[in-house]
Amino acid sequence: MRVVSGIQPTGNLHLGNYLGAIRNWVRLQDEVTAGGGESLFFLADLHALSQPHVPAELTASTYEMVAALVACGIDPERSILFNQAQVPAHAELQWLLSGTARMGWLNRMTQWKDKSGKNREGQSAALFTYPVLQAADVLLYQATHVPVGEDQKQHLELARDIAQKFNHDFGGGPNGGGTDIFVLPDPIVPADAARIMSLRDGSAKMSKSDPSDMSRINLTDDADTIMQKVRKAKSDAEPLPADPADLANRAEAANLVTIHAALAGQTTAEVLAQFAGQGFGAFKPALGELLVAKLAPINARFVELRRDTAALDAILRAGAERARALAAPTLARTYAALGLVR
Repeated sequence: MRVVSGIQPTGNLHLGNYLGAIRNWVRLQDEVTAGGGESLFFLADLHALSQPHVPAELTASTYEMVAALVACGIDPERSILFNQAQVPAHAELQWLLSGTARMGWLNRMTQWKDKSGKNREGQSAALFTYPVLQAADVLLYQATHVPVGEDQKQHLELARDIAQKFNHDFGGGPNGGGTDIFVLPDPIVPADAARIMSLRDGSAKMSKSDPSDMSRINLTDDADTIMQKVRKAKSDAEPLPADPADLANRAEAANLVTIHAALAGQTTAEVLAQFAGQGFGAFKPALGELLVAKLAPINARFVELRRDTAALDAILRAGAERARALAAPTLARTYAALGLVR
């Protein structure tokens, strides 16, 4: 089993990132390592070029991201942790796969439609073709499994389509040499990936792009800030019910209960059994204390790591060296399959 997953180094990691993805990466790392497999986690800095960016901010965000991932439990000794820019094979394979990917496939990508909006002609070519880079990211390492959220399933399906067509045309198909070049990766959708919403609007995902810092719990927030944000989080005047079904039309209440359940390792029903009949005047302090207890060690480790840029550079260089070694055979076979002389 070989697991590959990436995250854009956007900085300002928040509770939604941690509970929705990073914590599951850590669990996956432990499970895959125990089973004798390999885990590769990368910072998708090449993907960041698909949108306007400030170079200095991208550099700072890359260091923040690697510090946060290690602070959350990604172990560079047990997993391969690196950034794309140090492994040129990602960009090479993207170009090699661009002859196989089809315009119609890319036009159907939901995120392309959402991000391009009404100004498609003004968007970068990178925004249109970045799903091909995503395909290269996983096919390069012969990934058997890729953890995905609901919004990324379509991109993994595209990666499988590209791999299947390439294998047919140049690998095991009628024009190939009888051996598939790429493994078709399977998705892993974590059953307990929590969908965390804004503290100011229970219908919107928690996001770093929200102009209000009060809408999110940042992994860099100190204890006082966390308690203040939880106290001021939007809720309602009704007491908490005993039945989870009764939270159906109470988005903000449901979000706060979901956060408590995810942090405590409980179900929503178990949390409600503990707090049923109580108002948010009692629930919020308990939630704030739980958040502080869970996030304080991460915050302390993050602050320590972020100060040591040399150590972060060493982690990324070592991970990139291991990634380049894993990528080399697949890249060489792809060049050869296409008839390119090197």
